[in-house]
Amino acid sequence: MAMIEEIPDSPVAPPAKIRGGPPPLVKYYLVAFNTLSAIGWFFVLAGTVFHLVDGAAAPGRFSATLAGVLGLGGAAGFEQHVPAALVPLVRRAATTYAAVGRRTTLVQTLAVLEVVHSLLGWVRSPLATVSMQVASRLFVVWGINHFFPSTHVHPAYASMVLSWSLTEVIRYEFYACTLLGAEPFPLLWLRYTTFYVLYPTGASSEAALIFSTLPPFSDLAAWGLTDIARGALFCIWWPSLYVLYTHMMKQRRRVLGSAGPGRTLGAKPKSQ
Repeated sequence: MAMIEEIPDSPVAPPAKIRGGPPPLVKYYLVAFNTLSAIGWFFVLAGTVFHLVDGAAAPGRFSATLAGVLGLGGAAGFEQHVPAALVPLVRRAATTYAAVGRRTTLVQTLAVLEVVHSLLGWVRSPLATVSMQVASRLFVVWGINHFFPSTHVHPAYASMVLSWSLTEVIRYEFYACTLLGAEPFPLLWLRYTTFYVLYPTGASSEAALIFSTLPPFSDLAAWGLTDIARGALFCIWWPSLYVLYTHMMKQRRRVLGSAGPGRTLGAKPKSQ
């Protein structure tokens, strides 16, 4: 599932075979990678927020295009479903791709290096798990956003990028601190709490973008293999959300159950 990369074992923790942690050069590289990744996602987050707060949209072009995407039967029909106070925000959300689309694709594509890190044994995350998680994100930015321009004016793109960037700023910053031997409790708490909101918003936004690329259900005979594949992925998104959501709830209980401001870095709950 693409929403949030959650790996049972910390992606920056050293492999068990490397006693005392990774070699110094590898450690410095991983700190730099996670720091730069956090900065990259921060720029995505900042760009998205600034655009939503003060962005400009072309009202006439937006209304007609978005109404077509959502199947609401024209601009007037669409705006009847949105409170007047929210219309400007939704219009800006529908132009978010133009503001941060390229940088989002670039920063997310760099996550391929996480697969390389696992392959080289620099982190203890399972290669198959990391590969599937990175691939699911790449599917959204390249398989959906790149090949289906209609998603560029879908308001769900904004909520997806907000969910991704908030998650990744926290995640990469947490990993960098872990490598440096620091564990700020507020950051730890955010790492294992924000998923309560970011999982549903991110997953539903991804699913909405995928759904918007599907042909009409009234003409299933015209669906090609790629359409069927996207439809299957759309159906898989929801049980995947449940699995990841419940997994993170267990992880939160395990990690925060014995965590506190004075907790030693990497210490496990006493019951472990």
